[in-house]
Amino acid sequence: MYRNTWMEINLDAIADNVRRVRNICGKKIIAVLKADGYGCGDSQVLQAVLEAGAEMVAVSSLDEALMLRNEGYQGGILILGATDPADVPTLILNKVTAAAYSMEWVQRAVRNDCVGLKVHLKVDTGMNRIGFKDPGELHEAFDLLYENGCSIEGIFTHFHSADSDPAATQLQYERFAAAVGSLHYPFEWIHCDNSDATVSFKDPLSNACRLGVSMYGVSSYLKDLRYPISLHSQVVMVKTVPAGETIGYGATYKTSKDEIIATIPIGYADGFVRANQGRKVYVDGQYGEVTGRVCMDQIMVRLDHPVEVGTPVEIFGPHIHLEQMAEELHTIPYEIICLISGRVTRTYIWHGEDLEENQRLLKSEATVKQEEPNA
Repeated sequence: MYRNTWMEINLDAIADNVRRVRNICGKKIIAVLKADGYGCGDSQVLQAVLEAGAEMVAVSSLDEALMLRNEGYQGGILILGATDPADVPTLILNKVTAAAYSMEWVQRAVRNDCVGLKVHLKVDTGMNRIGFKDPGELHEAFDLLYENGCSIEGIFTHFHSADSDPAATQLQYERFAAAVGSLHYPFEWIHCDNSDATVSFKDPLSNACRLGVSMYGVSSYLKDLRYPISLHSQVVMVKTVPAGETIGYGATYKTSKDEIIATIPIGYADGFVRANQGRKVYVDGQYGEVTGRVCMDQIMVRLDHPVEVGTPVEIFGPHIHLEQMAEELHTIPYEIICLISGRVTRTYIWHGEDLEENQRLLKSEATVKQEEPNA
């Protein structure tokens, strides 16, 4: 690690969070590893969730699925988003499950030899993103997939307000339950619960839950989850700037007195967006304010007392929680961690040991399943 800015991911804490939620819901767990495991490293997070008992993982695209296959994972992968029906042969070859979400998609998919294609039917119950809204189309699509030899493994929907609106969640569930019941089919996977619904909404129908941000300690209902992610940097320069001088691009900040200013190598190209101007970071027991505009690669921070070059800086972590940062930026924790760019080194804690991202994690028995994807 040559640039002293890094994100630390405690995989042991992620595994603990999965176990905690799994014990509450008592259902099969689908761990969502979209966007490179929410920026934490999909293959690394994969190790943790499998050891914690996840039975399937979910991604957003075929590209993400094939990345996991190339890493050696041979278990179940569900693509939650849209796929190109022309890629049906690739889906079958790699035993990746696709979402069947529209009549147009199904009609195009079955023009291929789709015998053995694994699908989960996506039902739109109010999110109005992708999925079947019309019951007649859902039935027609089911029949067409079945007649053409597809393996219809599951059916699912997505709640839009499980963190804030129980009545809306109940209404969506009732629509989903009606759709499932109308098909009279023994689905292996029935899932509607996202992270918040997994612990707040109990239903007798679904047999699996999809865990996303709760794996990273963020939950509207559970306050005893562990925070596994922190973002750090180091001071590279400290100077005293006289009163009346400006700092940064556009001269948006002027010192009111002699001020101690530390320069820190993190900027918007790392995912530390310009909206962080005026927020605080934690340095040597003090909360320093980001003064002047956030640069592409650096920020300047006003301190109450001087520190040595090399002093650690916490961007978020034990002293500035990720949820606090999200609230101050008027966004959500998902967005913050997904924006941390690839040039920020990832370091890991796994089975109590410190690892860097270029160190291969020891494969657990759960990583490589018996079934070969190309068999």
